[in-house]
Amino acid sequence: MKTVFINCSPKKRFCASAYFLFLQRLFTGGEKVTEKLRTPADHERILDQLRGADAAVFCVPLYVDGVPSHVLRFMEKMEAFCRENGLRLHVYCIANNGFIEGRQNDPLMRVFENFCARAGLTWGGGVGIGGGVMLNVTRIMFLVNIGLLALNTLLSVAHTGSFFAKEAWISFAENAALLLFFNLGVLYYLIRMGLHIRRGTFSGRKYTRILVPSFLFILFADIFFIVCSFFEGGLFRGWLAKKPVEE
Repeated sequence: MKTVFINCSPKKRFCASAYFLFLQRLFTGGEKVTEKLRTPADHERILDQLRGADAAVFCVPLYVDGVPSHVLRFMEKMEAFCRENGLRLHVYCIANNGFIEGRQNDPLMRVFENFCARAGLTWGGGVGIGGGVMLNVTRIMFLVNIGLLALNTLLSVAHTGSFFAKEAWISFAENAALLLFFNLGVLYYLIRMGLHIRRGTFSGRKYTRILVPSFLFILFADIFFIVCSFFEGGLFRGWLAKKPVEE
């Protein structure tokens, strides 16, 4: 069995789509190929991988309650390609957005369902994830925690000669457990969809979210995006944005 995983985020790095595809790959067996879809230059390479595939898993960020335009262009080309080559693969979708509710992804999922009906493919269902940006931040926080644990272990060796820094390990375990809890809904539905991908069966449309109370999510999201806006020149765009050179 061959499954092609398609990361549809236009971002070059640190995107939530890459994180969710990484998790889905863990729960899917057989031959696994991961492709990045950003520009028309990627189309032929991905279509070539689909020739011998049994399933394709799209991981797509929600843009204005729908599918990003660069993904729509690829879907048009993929429809013609599948018809010409008689492909009958199963198509699954992981949709994520920055809002708290996973059901916000429903219009995007229906686009993929209609696409499958038009292209003669088998719609396998998908998972709609709310709070995708914040869930991606938990991945970064986990990596930071690993780095801090390694640093504390080195300091413990230097000062006491022991590789076991008790307080550092306790702190790491607490943070890891908290981050795991935030991701429980996503992990459950991705594991479930992984089983359906292996069997080539319909998983349905399922929706989940980061396991944080809504009022806390809104507070954290506001702080996060204000900080991001500041560093990207958005908060004081008139002051921090690059100015055109006047001749």
